[in-house]
Amino acid sequence: MAFVQLADGELHYQIQGPQLDGPVDAPVLVLSNSLGTDLHMWDAQIPAFTEHFRVLRFDTRGHGKSLVTPGPYSIEQLGRDVLALLDALHIERAHFCGLSMGGLIGQWLGINAGQRLNKLIVCNTAAKIGNPSVWNPRIETVLRDGAAAMVALRDASIARWFTPDFSAANPAAAKQITDMLAATSPEGYAANCAAVRDADFRDQLSSIKVPLLVIAGTEDAVTPPSGGHFIQEHVRGAEYAEFYAAHLSNVQAGAAFSERVLAFLSGH
Repeated sequence: MAFVQLADGELHYQIQGPQLDGPVDAPVLVLSNSLGTDLHMWDAQIPAFTEHFRVLRFDTRGHGKSLVTPGPYSIEQLGRDVLALLDALHIERAHFCGLSMGGLIGQWLGINAGQRLNKLIVCNTAAKIGNPSVWNPRIETVLRDGAAAMVALRDASIARWFTPDFSAANPAAAKQITDMLAATSPEGYAANCAAVRDADFRDQLSSIKVPLLVIAGTEDAVTPPSGGHFIQEHVRGAEYAEFYAAHLSNVQAGAAFSERVLAFLSGH
């Protein structure tokens, strides 16, 4: 288990690959988790990605085994955590792939720290996700009810994160992901909800100059494809891909998701 020391606590990360016969100087691909999950949400991608890249996964502040500091957080704060992680590991530039809240962090990095990125992938996200009328009651409930609220969110999340046919056919895979939500710190979750609530990059997208791929899920009610199209239309040269999936397209679309990301990163 590996940690990087930040100013106010420890950030949990894993770095893997490439395989033994791969290049030792393979480029780094950073994977950034969604709200209420941890770095294991990317498990399905690891075999394919580690053939070509050193894959750096981390638990966003407030999630998994990483530090839980008093909230509210901001996307800038979470983006600076990523830069601190890269600095600590002496990584000058990397590819970055983030989903949902991780996609907001990716947008912040593209706008404010493009010199640290090679290529950027943002998945199942938007320049602005929801509004205070969605986020504030959730924050209040989680801070009031604690772990019980996280269990209730877990039970409600399966319908948002996966289509009914996927969760029926793959109950273990769906449960592995939704159980992450119940295990998330209520304080950390609420603090991250505030970061998502307050993020709005709609007027800054045009300053993203790195190559960008936007991925959406056809059945995603949390961040519908319209939000992905908006990002693509406001970033010059951005590519767009859409899969049959709800919010966690990397899990539901699996191999097809991984292949599209690899094609983009390899330039094909």
